[in-house]
Amino acid sequence: MRLVLASANPDKVVEIAAILGGFEVLPRPADLPDVEETGETLEDNARLKAAAVVAVTGQAAVADDTGLEVLALGGAPGVFSARYAGAGATYADNVAKLLAALDGEHDRRARFRTVAIALFPDGREVVAEGVVEGEITTERRGSGGFGYDPVFAPEGGHGRTFAQMTAAEKNALSHRGLAFRTLAEHLLAG
Repeated sequence: MRLVLASANPDKVVEIAAILGGFEVLPRPADLPDVEETGETLEDNARLKAAAVVAVTGQAAVADDTGLEVLALGGAPGVFSARYAGAGATYADNVAKLLAALDGEHDRRARFRTVAIALFPDGREVVAEGVVEGEITTERRGSGGFGYDPVFAPEGGHGRTFAQMTAAEKNALSHRGLAFRTLAEHLLAG
């Protein structure tokens, strides 16, 4: 099965392609403009991105949206995780804002949620979700991964952050890994 990736984030593309190894995964068309993530939910945003790819390519598309939900922050940054520190924020900017917001906070429980969608030209869609519980560390640890990986220690990770894991270890535990493996199972089941 051929799927066109909707993500313009090269870090996500590498992860998704590795997780969907049994599928023919094509890159996002270079001429596709950025899709504004105006949805109120992760699923809304994933659907917007997938629909934009289907409209341009006429082929099945796969997209996702991910949010970090921190209990002490009432679920923030949530759907705004990629732009938590503002439009054009870097990974480092977002992490710095998160650590500042949690300064002195003892309850550092958090979860990552990913919603993945495969959308077909005939309008059929397959939706899957992956959730991983964990906590936000008090400082950055590790050099791998991207985004909030240096400050998110998942359950089952033996106290390590995603940034301290190999790509294979992270994909085995991560929200994105869970979402895309579930999506692949649903797609293969027909």
